[in-house]
Amino acid sequence: GLMKDKNDFQLNISWFIHIHEDDIPLCERKTVTDFCYLLDKSKQLFNGLRDLPQYGHKQWQSYFGRTFDVYTKLWKFQQQHRQVLDNRYGLKRWQIGEVASKIGQLYYHYYLRTSETSYLNEAFSFYSAIRQRSYYHQVNKEDRPELVVKKLRYYARFIVVCLLLNKMDLVKVLVKELSEEIEDYTQRFNTEDQLEWNLVLQEVAAFVEADPLMILNDDNAVVVISNRLQEGGVPPLEQGMVVGQLTLADALIVGNCNNQVKFSELTIDMFRMLQALEREPVNLATQSSKPGTLEPNEKPAKRENPHKYLLYKPTFSQLYTFLSASFKEGVKSVPSILFNITTSLCTGPYDFGGVLTNTNRDVVNGEMVQKRNQAQKEMHCLHPGDLFPFTRKPLFIIVDSSNSTAYKNFSNLFGQPLVCLLSPTVYPKSMQDQCQRGSLFTLFLYNPLMGFLSVCGLSSMRYGLWEKAQELLRKVFHDISQMITSSRVVDQAYLQFYGDEFLRLLMIRFVFCCTTLRLHKHFREAGSFPESYPPLPKQEMVESSLLQKHVLELAAMLDVQNLFSDGMLDNY
Repeated sequence: GLMKDKNDFQLNISWFIHIHEDDIPLCERKTVTDFCYLLDKSKQLFNGLRDLPQYGHKQWQSYFGRTFDVYTKLWKFQQQHRQVLDNRYGLKRWQIGEVASKIGQLYYHYYLRTSETSYLNEAFSFYSAIRQRSYYHQVNKEDRPELVVKKLRYYARFIVVCLLLNKMDLVKVLVKELSEEIEDYTQRFNTEDQLEWNLVLQEVAAFVEADPLMILNDDNAVVVISNRLQEGGVPPLEQGMVVGQLTLADALIVGNCNNQVKFSELTIDMFRMLQALEREPVNLATQSSKPGTLEPNEKPAKRENPHKYLLYKPTFSQLYTFLSASFKEGVKSVPSILFNITTSLCTGPYDFGGVLTNTNRDVVNGEMVQKRNQAQKEMHCLHPGDLFPFTRKPLFIIVDSSNSTAYKNFSNLFGQPLVCLLSPTVYPKSMQDQCQRGSLFTLFLYNPLMGFLSVCGLSSMRYGLWEKAQELLRKVFHDISQMITSSRVVDQAYLQFYGDEFLRLLMIRFVFCCTTLRLHKHFREAGSFPESYPPLPKQEMVESSLLQKHVLELAAMLDVQNLFSDGMLDNY
């Protein structure tokens, strides 16, 4: 029995083969039969992808390989035999579009599984070709709402890939086209999903507007800045620096924020952090023998890239399952990273609370409707104690939460490298209304200059000044790097993780964030500053006179020095 969406193909083939059997040459009949076999096989394999485990590294690779092989054959087959398939099978352009869309989805899911950003470019090539070649154009003339939904879903997927590749101008064009398609769809068919599609439009519009800063060139056009790791983007390890050889292997990026801008199960903070843990994509087409041809490409050259799990509002059980899988996969010398974003507070669990995970119970204004016995611990909460079993291997944790200080009281039971970077728990009133557009702490870890400009209330700047400020930041980061590696009092855990480029950059940006907020006049409450476990030395690092001088220098360059204290003496 074939599935419903195979019926067109099956009816077509039976009509041609049984009714006009005598009129069709044997070779052409074989072409149609082979095409139907490949089409059927490709759909079976594609649908089977849903049943693969979401975690673990090895179980899914051979299955993906088989699926890619069949789709490559199918794509080439329809190219080579287009005339016969048009005449004898009645192949429609939207059906070719469906195959291209599935290949785009394959590349996108392969990117999610491997974290290799170059596969995003491949997904983009196929999605882009569908639009350029108008494969779905005729769909609107057919009286079948399910075909129009395929087109709408294609647009939504294309938008996600464009967002991840920072093609913001194209995103705006696609949103406009999608908006027109949705309007046409809801007018022609009296459907129940109109509100859902309008919500998709609202979400992506808010996502595009979430960046707190516009960088403008001389023609007043917006310049899009990539925040992925580029060659030479990290202060290098210099001779004499003794650091560990650990490599970041698995990253769990967890988003659990109710009121934050999101699109397609990605909050803006998750979106930012996943880019902070990726390398700049390379274009595989330029490496292949036939550039410009729309064909599934070979694998890119192997690059060190942490594998990521993106968990949007997971339950405690889901989070623990992924943590356990990551722990099991990693060898002894590989750390994991947990990024937990939530604005909710737990009271009383273990001793100092933790951060909430998702629950199916009713929540009113972030408070549980049914108050638990105060002596009991909150079960839908990730406490520091819940992570103790995983500290048998190196672990690097970042907590961005209004209760992040619960993790200050961590215990390193097994002597393995362990670092927790913790967000401020309160922000000045002037910055609280910005939280929908993402956390300030995460912004500093993703793009420190954007974080700096955000606390200074700057929303646009010239590209020339941006580049000048970035040049100064490179010098600041070099100095922070020297401080961490030459310090006699910094905890060894920081040095153990320092050999990994991604973690090195996160630690450097964290120190810069600490120094900036400590000098800023609006950050004055006890919980206004980031903290860490183990604590970083204050005097010779986060409050060092050299770093304070650098922050004031940057403030002067941007003409915002009035927002900063002139050194720590002003604080007392």
